[in-house]
Amino acid sequence: MMNVNVFKIAMSSPDDMSELDRLISEGQINPKHIVAILAKTEGNGCVNDFTRGFSTFVFKHYLAQKLATTEQEIADKVAFVMSGGTEGVMSPHAMIFTQEEVEQVETNGEKSLAVSVGFTRDFLPEEIGTTTMVEEVRKTVDRLIGEAGIESKDDVHFVQIKCPLLTSERISDARSRGKSVVVDDTYKSMGYSRGASALGVAVALNEVAADKVTNEAILTDWSLYSSVASTSAGVELLNCEVILMGNSAQSVSPFRIGHSVMQDAIDLDSVLEAIANSGLQLHGLPNETDKAKIVNVLAKAEAAPDGQVRERRTTMLTDSDINHTRQARAVVNGVIAAIVGDPMVYVSGGAEHQGPAGGGPISVIIRK
Repeated sequence: MMNVNVFKIAMSSPDDMSELDRLISEGQINPKHIVAILAKTEGNGCVNDFTRGFSTFVFKHYLAQKLATTEQEIADKVAFVMSGGTEGVMSPHAMIFTQEEVEQVETNGEKSLAVSVGFTRDFLPEEIGTTTMVEEVRKTVDRLIGEAGIESKDDVHFVQIKCPLLTSERISDARSRGKSVVVDDTYKSMGYSRGASALGVAVALNEVAADKVTNEAILTDWSLYSSVASTSAGVELLNCEVILMGNSAQSVSPFRIGHSVMQDAIDLDSVLEAIANSGLQLHGLPNETDKAKIVNVLAKAEAAPDGQVRERRTTMLTDSDINHTRQARAVVNGVIAAIVGDPMVYVSGGAEHQGPAGGGPISVIIRK
């Protein structure tokens, strides 16, 4: 049996380890049991957002010191997913996932939060955003479902992936070997990488038929998507780091997870559906008792390709001053924060093949 715990900690800066250090010092967290760290950092979320890599480095360095080991050994064991961009009222924070083996106990078939982490191989620049990435992610997700003790793919509720992007140096490397890349625009490469990674999840969970996913379909056929994938691209890695979350009868965690899919950026009903799917039954909007049980909400956000929300024109795609992914994060965070009474929720921008166009998956972790 496994016991999974989740801790949400505030961060005053990308290198703020004070809350984590306090929890470790108080004995609430055993650093040996940390398997994943998922954080929102306060950069711009674009290609040149160095807060993601900076925060990852500091977490690795801190844990290596605590455990008297090397940063590489930490990197081999712990998945670090840093999502840049805390626009609007979104509060920078991190989620610390711990997992430990416990004695066999009777659960009466009740399913609780299960988490497994894994890594694909490194990708060559010419493989980023292609079906090669789709297949490597699919294989990793398949393996992680078994490792989490999840018997049904319907019990997978969130698959968070950190994936690489193209830089000028990586594009030059491919060309020097006579290879072409999926796109020359480094910012657009983030979308291709996110989209291919998400489709890998969709194929693994039988949400999309494998033969439908071609290189030509990536970022063009928006009918293909996953209802539980959340992917975030960054310059700080070359592989995909995967955190798979679901519910399993092999877990004795005090937490559960559920999900739904937001149809657009202001879809309040789907937020409530995700809360209910986690096992927290509501009567209207959450009351204070309900809110206290909600550990965190994880969501994807993007501007609709047609620039509209419920047939109303928006300027998210035509604003030259503020990137549309930043605007989408702010909007979705505002909707969720108003419902749960807490702006410290995880909203990641860029939802290519993650939920329907203009919408995105949303998951809720609750304390049972």
